[in-house]
Amino acid sequence: MKLEKFSIGTGDRFSHQGEAQLKAIIKANEKEISISPVWNKSNREHIYVGSKPEDVRKEADAAVKNLNFTGKYFVDADHINLSTVEPFVTTADFFTLDVASFIGKESSEEEVDKFLSSCEKYVGELNVPGIEEPLQITKDLLKDIAAKFLAATQQAADIYTYLKKEKGEGNFITEVSMDEVESPQTPVEMLFILKMLADKGVPAQTIAPKFTGRFNKGVDYVGDLTQFEKEFEEDVLVIDFAVKEFGLPEELKLSVHSGSDKFSIYPIMAKIIKKHDKGLHLKTAGTTWLEEVIGLAVAGGDGLELAKKIYANSYNRKDELCAPYADVIDIDASKLPSVEEVNEWTSKKYADTLRHIPEHPDYNSNFRQLIHVAYKVAAELGTEYTDALKKYAEVIGQCVEENIYDRHLKRLFNL
Repeated sequence: MKLEKFSIGTGDRFSHQGEAQLKAIIKANEKEISISPVWNKSNREHIYVGSKPEDVRKEADAAVKNLNFTGKYFVDADHINLSTVEPFVTTADFFTLDVASFIGKESSEEEVDKFLSSCEKYVGELNVPGIEEPLQITKDLLKDIAAKFLAATQQAADIYTYLKKEKGEGNFITEVSMDEVESPQTPVEMLFILKMLADKGVPAQTIAPKFTGRFNKGVDYVGDLTQFEKEFEEDVLVIDFAVKEFGLPEELKLSVHSGSDKFSIYPIMAKIIKKHDKGLHLKTAGTTWLEEVIGLAVAGGDGLELAKKIYANSYNRKDELCAPYADVIDIDASKLPSVEEVNEWTSKKYADTLRHIPEHPDYNSNFRQLIHVAYKVAAELGTEYTDALKKYAEVIGQCVEENIYDRHLKRLFNL
């Protein structure tokens, strides 16, 4: 099983927007580009919403059938580990192995020595085609990389071994995720992480590193764009080198987590993947949930009142809601509007404040980030929320499709 060159993770918290998401991808594919949808949902999201992994498979299959989609599509068990993977085995065919919590965990002296011994040929100046300056590889650097990442890559190997036994080799896509941490992985670290994965027999088709800068949920990239461009291109080149040097799958590509709404880096990524003729996997998970709230606001009446209720119920629960996303959220509480203020807003005011159009005078990134993590609040409303999704399906679907196509795919692929 192989992933397409380009793929997009289309998370859908409440499993109502599969067709709207797929319509956006079909529209892009009509421009002579092939993008595979990957419906992703994490164990944490299932717990919050009260859904099950099979719900995602049903949503994906139904959307594909109803829209006569003939391309490849996948269902991703997102951010799983050994303790959470089992319920996803039968319905998922894409597994994001989240090993971030194992970064820095201790490995045995024997494992470290074995890794260092296997890297002796790389000590000194290592030339990676396309990177101007040779990589300076020292034994101390390799020891540091081993201390950081050996245990994490072993965890990836353990999860992969379990999945291979349960599903059979070649019957699923493997992604390795290390993005939800404080410190970014450098391109030289990426190179040796990939070597570790190859040594341990993990045929990763995508890898999600932590890049320099802030990849906060649902808002634009915050950081040095020049530094990001250098790092992203070097990562692409390192992956190309690693595929040839270590025998990893030729389709191996970068995965950009929390990649939704990072509009300032889209032109950079577009330029680099075109320059080197490489693929990309982009995660846009939480934007669909935000578009649901925007759609409710746009609908007016009880839809708007429900959108206001979601904000009111999340306003005093900010710390609780943000805690699971601490590494990817930055909210200035002083810039959040009061509940009383929001209750006076019109449909347009609410939508303009939440919709990600940074140049709009009403846009508020703090408001947007809080709503982004507040889907738990909507889940607690039960049928009050899901009935509203059905009632206002048309306007919400239009918002979802427009967001993915116009604000994401058009920018990323120059459509």
